[in-house]
Amino acid sequence: MKRRRILAFLSGFLATLLLAIGFKVLIPVPAKAQSTTLLIGAAASLQNALQQLDPLFESANRGITVNYNFAASGPLQQQIEQGAPIDLFISAANKQMDTLQQKNLIVTDTRRNLLTNSLVLVVPSNSTLQLTNFRQLTDSNIKKISVGEPRSVPAGQYAEEVFKNLGILAQVQPKLVYGNSVRNVLGSVESGNADAGIVYATDAKISNQVKQVATAPSNLHSAIVYPMAVITASRNQQAARTYAQFLTSGQAQAVFRQYGFGIAR
Repeated sequence: MKRRRILAFLSGFLATLLLAIGFKVLIPVPAKAQSTTLLIGAAASLQNALQQLDPLFESANRGITVNYNFAASGPLQQQIEQGAPIDLFISAANKQMDTLQQKNLIVTDTRRNLLTNSLVLVVPSNSTLQLTNFRQLTDSNIKKISVGEPRSVPAGQYAEEVFKNLGILAQVQPKLVYGNSVRNVLGSVESGNADAGIVYATDAKISNQVKQVATAPSNLHSAIVYPMAVITASRNQQAARTYAQFLTSGQAQAVFRQYGFGIAR
């Protein structure tokens, strides 16, 4: 009798255990929502506008998170060439994008011009210099002029073109102090470490520590355009295309205009 009770108990226990195990196997586990994280390599001058647009994009595209790498276009181009996991590149000049396209590092059918800008001369907001045009940069009372490094910073490339076309490059060359991005140039002028600097109109607009004193005529430099393209090596090309499409939307363009950008046609 005692032996039968033990066997019955063990049989019941075993059945219960098998049933529990069976339920564990059969109960479906909810799948985790698919999520994608994009890395956008963007020209430094775009930082404020893109950061304002970020929550608008992410709220409309719940499965996509966007991170940014803001720098001069030249270093960003080099990072992409070296295999950095950038999904979409937005340059401040065609030169860097052209190089990547020649090396088959961008998805050609995603390339398009997004924005335009203009080049301006700025001085510290408390400056007493009577600067009103670029030619005056040759005056002896102008000691330091901050510009982007022309080989890697598009704003510096455009500034050099202005100097050459005005015929004053040799005269201003000894005064030039080079920055590694247009925001670095802006900071030099804001701090008073430079008497003047050449930045984009959009950079001058966001700072209350500088004042814009002149705008370079567009015929003195190459057209300032911001091309964008999806990177060939991106593992998130569809999400990158979605983000690129968002940047061309009316909602995004309104924010770009707010920061002083023009919309490329």
